[in-house]
Amino acid sequence: MQRRTFVKGVAAVSIVGMTSTNIEARSARKNIDNSNILTGNEFFLDIDYTTVNITGNDAIATTINGQIAGPTLVWNEGETVTLHVTNHLKKTSSIHWHGIILPTGMDGVPGLSFDGIAPGETFTYRFKVQQHGTYWYHSHSGFQEQTGVYGAIVINAKKKEPFKYDKDYVVQLSDWSDENPTTIYKKLKQMGDYYNFSQRTVGTFFDEVKEKGFSNAFSDRKMWNEMRMSDGDLSDVTGYTYTFLMNGKNPATQFKALFKKGEKIRLRFVNAAAMTFFDVRIPGLKMTVVAADGNHVKPVSIEEFRIGVAETYDVIVQPESNKAYAIFAQGIDRSGYAMGSLTPKTSMLAKAPRMDPVPVLTHTDMGMDMGMEDMNHDGGMKCSAAMKMPKSSMKKSKFAEMEKQRYPITKLPMNRGLHTTMMAMSPKYRLDDPGVGLRNNGRKVLTYADLKNRYSTSNDKKPDREIILHLTGNMERYMWSINGIKYADAKPLEFHYGERLRITFINDTMMNHPMHLHGMWSDLETGDDKHLVKKHTIVVQPGAKISYRVTVDARGAWAFHCHMLYHMAGMFRKVVVA
Repeated sequence: MQRRTFVKGVAAVSIVGMTSTNIEARSARKNIDNSNILTGNEFFLDIDYTTVNITGNDAIATTINGQIAGPTLVWNEGETVTLHVTNHLKKTSSIHWHGIILPTGMDGVPGLSFDGIAPGETFTYRFKVQQHGTYWYHSHSGFQEQTGVYGAIVINAKKKEPFKYDKDYVVQLSDWSDENPTTIYKKLKQMGDYYNFSQRTVGTFFDEVKEKGFSNAFSDRKMWNEMRMSDGDLSDVTGYTYTFLMNGKNPATQFKALFKKGEKIRLRFVNAAAMTFFDVRIPGLKMTVVAADGNHVKPVSIEEFRIGVAETYDVIVQPESNKAYAIFAQGIDRSGYAMGSLTPKTSMLAKAPRMDPVPVLTHTDMGMDMGMEDMNHDGGMKCSAAMKMPKSSMKKSKFAEMEKQRYPITKLPMNRGLHTTMMAMSPKYRLDDPGVGLRNNGRKVLTYADLKNRYSTSNDKKPDREIILHLTGNMERYMWSINGIKYADAKPLEFHYGERLRITFINDTMMNHPMHLHGMWSDLETGDDKHLVKKHTIVVQPGAKISYRVTVDARGAWAFHCHMLYHMAGMFRKVVVA
């Protein structure tokens, strides 16, 4: 496994990836250009097939202007942008402007907000830019996002930002496979753990007997078997088929960001992966988080953060030595990593640190509380194994007030059937839990509880009502759903224009789900109502629940879905605002 990852990393990417040029240093361009950064008010983007060599073998990608990743688009807050997107593919395509507040007809979701861009046709997007920060764009058609149709967006703020920096780089993370994504999906449907090689064996059972004793080890194994799940189910698709990229470059070719000793460097991290969560750190440097999903937050100093699919984080670092620092992003399942160098010169490259041990899911990730006995699974099966909780969850929760909040609940259909093989019996708010693989690792790891809006939300309206949505799935059949109902069988969610809505997610599965609501902000509850964090993508941890508030201020039809590409077909809802 490790050798395979190494070998894949040796091959050079044969198309141009992002250079280390400072974002602010490029001049405006108004025509198709294969440079990596485009600025101005009018843009021309071509979606086409391109032959690439990322792993040592030629493969066909779908690209924007012939690049992986597509060009970074630099806009200015308050201006109107026009984007002409031409589709040269043999099938319908699209571009969705992720996290951008715009009219529904410009959102770019085929079947909801427009018909898509037919082969040979050009669609022109035009809208006023109403925000600032770091965002991204991607296809919302089929699996084109997996094969290369994505890029970053940087929006310059109209007002001076409340922090200083000398250089500014996008760091876009993604996952690439030479396999056709249709083939990947077919394999997952046949066997949900097809790409997962972190499975229990006879050898690991004997190791567990030594550690826990026979009775506890046997009870644990029995519990997982009864649920037909594995405590190693961290990623559906792994480094077995994926090569992890940073700005389109593999770990061997490395993205390079240049600095001079003492400079403050702004790194805009974007997770444009189809299926991969990354744990990011720069050994030897602390990072100060200054923005989340494009919005300013109160600065928080950290050593590591987990970035879910579709999230963005802006951090500032200040190297004090003339050496190369590794920008290291290991996959959540530790099956591989993306890597670049923060370096004083391009000839000086950092070495990769050792990857952390492969994480193992615990009872916490199953939504099991302390002292919980006789937990029913899949029609009455029971387990009564010893519970293990992270230390932070064993203290009196500072989120107790969130548990007490009560608003009128709008009941929605629920189906505990074929699509649901597990239920979290005691889900808790775990915003101070960094997640499996990051708990008590000796580093300061960012959690949602650390995020506070830089500006006051004290005067925000309280919710008028609440809806509760269960994230459900059947790993054996690789079926994903909301409330046990797949998208094809679900009625649209009805939001009322002008209302303030509270959405609570309960994750009944063993996987993280990054939930994305189009067209409106998601104001995350982190225990401090005075500083609700504005986000466009909210990660719901396994066996946990999370709540956020939405001001329903955009009429039309909007998509609401998990951003894991192969989950999206079922874990999706149409939202209608009238």
